[in-house]
Amino acid sequence: MRVSFVDIVPGDPRMDSAVAPLVQVLRPGLTAAAFREFVTEAHGQGLVVTAAFGTDGAALAVATHRVLATSRGRVLFVDDLVTAPAARGRGVGRALLAELERRGGAAGCVRVELDSGVTNQTAHRFYHATGLTITALHFAKDLPTP
Repeated sequence: MRVSFVDIVPGDPRMDSAVAPLVQVLRPGLTAAAFREFVTEAHGQGLVVTAAFGTDGAALAVATHRVLATSRGRVLFVDDLVTAPAARGRGVGRALLAELERRGGAAGCVRVELDSGVTNQTAHRFYHATGLTITALHFAKDLPTP
């Protein structure tokens, strides 16, 4: 499938019309307002939002990502990676991940990293099929709200 990759910045109307609905497929509890707040703050921290658009102009997949300097070397960390349900199995996610790998290499990164929920087995199969491996466990603890 032929796609084009476009970086969408806060304030671009496509953030609300194309990107937010796809991210909400992955994170259904995330409201549109909370997504705008996240993107605005995280953009200031280096977050890039890359959307894959089909030839008809429809957003088919989205990734939010950033380059991080870590003790393991520079990594391209993917916060969110989601393909529209109707576009799954057509190579769009694979193409977007390949684009992220290309960008990471160009930025001097030693790897692409992402977290995936332990119950998202469909995504795990996709990640394994595209060459990603499980290298760590991510631990978390919620903090009380002030």
